[in-house]
Amino acid sequence: MGTGERSPADGSESTPDGVRAGVAIHGTTNCPVVAASAAHDGPITGVNWTHAGDTHTEEFRARDPDAVDRAEGVPEAASVVDLGDERVYRYDRPRDGACACRIIEELDCPIADARAEDGVLLLTLHLPDLQRLRDVVSALDGTAERVEVRYLVQGAARGDGVSDRTLVDRGRLTDRQCEVLRTAYRMGYFERPRDANARDVADALDIAPSTFAEHLAAAQRKLLEETLVAN
Repeated sequence: MGTGERSPADGSESTPDGVRAGVAIHGTTNCPVVAASAAHDGPITGVNWTHAGDTHTEEFRARDPDAVDRAEGVPEAASVVDLGDERVYRYDRPRDGACACRIIEELDCPIADARAEDGVLLLTLHLPDLQRLRDVVSALDGTAERVEVRYLVQGAARGDGVSDRTLVDRGRLTDRQCEVLRTAYRMGYFERPRDANARDVADALDIAPSTFAEHLAAAQRKLLEETLVAN
C-alpha cells in the first residue's frame, strides 16, 4: 500500500529522529489525483495506491463528483463507490517510472500522507536525513515542473536521549526570497571559501547587488526566527 501511518499535513505532530518534510510537487503528469484536484473545490484526500505486476492502482476520495467528471486529464475510473457525502474513485494504469509517488518509494522513503489540491500533489515524507530529501528532489527533476519543500521537522537525539527538533516553515518566505536563497546556495555563495560572491549571484538573478543583499538578509532573518526564536 502506498501510504502508511498518517500525519497531519501541517507537520504539527512529533517525529522520530530523522526528518519529516512537507513537499509540494507542481506540474506532474499522468496522475489522475492531480488532474481531478485542478477542478475540485478543496483537497482530494484518501489517496492510496498499490502495485501488482505491471499494473499501478490508485484511489482517492472526492466530495464533488461533478468536478472530477469535468476535470481534464482524468481517465475513466475502473470503479466508483458512492459513500453518500463523497465518492471513492479507483484507477488502473500501466506501472511506469513517471509516477512521483513510485519514484519516492523506490528511494525507500515512506509517504505518510498524500493529497492533492489545485493541481498540486502534496506529500508528507519520513526521511532518515536531509541528504535523502535532496535525493528525492533530484529524482523528481524531469517528472515535475517544480518541487517545493514547504516545511521541515528535523529531530536529532541529544546525549540525554531527548530529541531537539527544529521546524522550518518555508511558507514565511516570499517566492523571491526563496529564489534568492536557492540561487545563492546552488552557486556556492555559502561555501567557505565562496564559489560565488554577491555580485555573481545578483547577476545570475538579474538584480542589483544591493537588492540581492536586501532579499538575502530578509530571508535569513526569517529562517533564524524559525530556528532560534519560535522553537
